[in-house]
Amino acid sequence: MSNWITDPTALHTLHALRPARIGLDTEFIRERTYWPQLALVQIAYEDAQGQLAVMLVDPLIPGMPEALAPILVDAGILKVMHSPSEDLVVFKRACGVVPQPLFDTQAAAALAGIGSGLGYQKLVEQLTGVALVKGETRSDWMRRPLSASQLEYAADDVRHLFEMHDALDGMLAQLARREWLAEDATRTIFNAENEGPERWPHVSMRSAQLLDRDGQLRLLRLLRWRDTYARDSDRPRTWILDNELAVALARIAPLDRNALQQQLDTHPKAPRKLGDVIWQALSTPLPDESDAPAVATDTRDKQQLRKLQDAVAKRSAELGLPDGVLASRRWLEVLLDEGEWPDALRGWRRAALEPVLAPLLAAKS
Repeated sequence: MSNWITDPTALHTLHALRPARIGLDTEFIRERTYWPQLALVQIAYEDAQGQLAVMLVDPLIPGMPEALAPILVDAGILKVMHSPSEDLVVFKRACGVVPQPLFDTQAAAALAGIGSGLGYQKLVEQLTGVALVKGETRSDWMRRPLSASQLEYAADDVRHLFEMHDALDGMLAQLARREWLAEDATRTIFNAENEGPERWPHVSMRSAQLLDRDGQLRLLRLLRWRDTYARDSDRPRTWILDNELAVALARIAPLDRNALQQQLDTHPKAPRKLGDVIWQALSTPLPDESDAPAVATDTRDKQQLRKLQDAVAKRSAELGLPDGVLASRRWLEVLLDEGEWPDALRGWRRAALEPVLAPLLAAKS
């Protein structure tokens, strides 16, 4: 059973029921904006008779986000979600809070050894045998009224979360990995609560490898400016300045403001009207840019990286973990380049990996 909720009072009633857990999901739109626009909230819960019920909450109704917030942060209500990173950011933007405590069924499936990065439909089928319809994946969730097929699709997104939670929690208990999941959930919540512009956005751009040190710093200035402008204007980053043009502007510093404008005028996607602010961003050093890491190039010791990857693969097999769960290539690159364990590899991952990686890292130095 699912109910279309247009009165915030229904959420107050749900909160008064104090369910031990709720299944939670969202539908949102982000095609033409920087910030995701919350379009629908799905909540599964067990009613007073212990029967599963689903609320389809319309967050466009005035007062609805405010009514949602106390439920989302109630520490006595477990939030069961699937791959919730983006949903958490959506809730923070719309409701001002990040849901917690959290049980991520996708992360739990990985730690249980079922598979890494499994989609909701696939995991539902594996654990319950139910094959879900995928027909409304690209729907316009901001339109009203929503169609019957949209509502059914949305309800399905939370209808099986409790079954999966029960199954996965049992598996993790047998493997003594509940704490692993809780640790990962804490990190996911922290990242959502502290979501902000990436400090070193140039590092992840492969085309930045072709730039010298000064060019990389100019690219950093442009990307920092772009992110701030996109957030303030609520427009996608690439609508402000696409990556190709950013690298082109950073490669060779324009001699002056007029030279910059000439470059902008010759590029079909250039924001010509933003020449003044782009020039200011490009030519003004950042206070912390001397700390900026250099973009890794192909000079990295590939043999050393391969040794780390092989050691991780062997340890993952010993623990029965899918590839990529224990440590991604990117995390290992950071460890190799900086010589320090990144945040993503701390906690249980470091405890599992340090005995096998420390000798390899020591050999490098």
